[in-house]
Amino acid sequence: MTDPRPRSVISERRQLINLAYRLLGSLAEAEDVVQETYARWYALSESRRQDVAVPGAWLTTVASRICLDLLGSARARRERYVGEWIPEPVPDRSEWLGGPAPVDPADRVTLDESISMAFLVVLDAMTPAERVAFVLHDVFRYSFAEVADIVGRTPAACRQLASSARRRIRTSRGPSRTQRAEVVRDFKRAWEARDIEALIGVLDPQATATADSGGLAPAFLHPIEGGERIARAWIDIAARAPETTLLERTVNGQPGLVAQLGDTIVSVYAFDITGGRITRIWAIRNPEKLRPWTAG
Repeated sequence: MTDPRPRSVISERRQLINLAYRLLGSLAEAEDVVQETYARWYALSESRRQDVAVPGAWLTTVASRICLDLLGSARARRERYVGEWIPEPVPDRSEWLGGPAPVDPADRVTLDESISMAFLVVLDAMTPAERVAFVLHDVFRYSFAEVADIVGRTPAACRQLASSARRRIRTSRGPSRTQRAEVVRDFKRAWEARDIEALIGVLDPQATATADSGGLAPAFLHPIEGGERIARAWIDIAARAPETTLLERTVNGQPGLVAQLGDTIVSVYAFDITGGRITRIWAIRNPEKLRPWTAG
């Protein structure tokens, strides 16, 4: 009789990519984690693999622990990063520059509310243990006993970690997807028209704009605070790059924009919206984070 386990082991890849991306905020690092996880699985002897009752649980445990180690060293790596660090954006599977979705780990990232840029940014502010406990329990529905086995703490401690993390997540219900799309479209039209008054009107007076270039593309290094200052900055961006085309796209499951120059996406813009106005803009310009978006 053929052992069905190899197929079931490979089928866990989608889940592992989803988990690692939420834990790390980086698709590239998530790919590396999953590759390392499978390398450790196949490094086991055949008899040890047969002794694993639930391979999916084993793989999840290993991937989560690798992510926990990476999160622990992330602070030092971020200190060397040029400018602000923003989670790596992922496109909707149907929006790969109008073409079919490639066979790529990005295609395996399920886009829901736990993948929005606003959500990932909040996750990034958590301690590594909080983040792992919260994502495993609240997003992937692992029991606290299972989480405890993965992170090496008691179930009670993991419950406290998840509770602490949960308090950081905004619980108020945001606007609908249609409403978000309308606000983003208004922003796009005002930006294209270089209408500063219209831009100011769609931006919350206390809005914040953050750019991530990693020092590999022109971008402002520090967040811009205030709707009027952001509007003026975006008018300046439009003046500096008049040949750029703006396209409405889904960014991490939410309405967003991309800037295309020729056949290449040079910027991805994610938004947070409250009360019909934009409160946060995340501009990702680091070309290493735009791999899933770039044609060719």
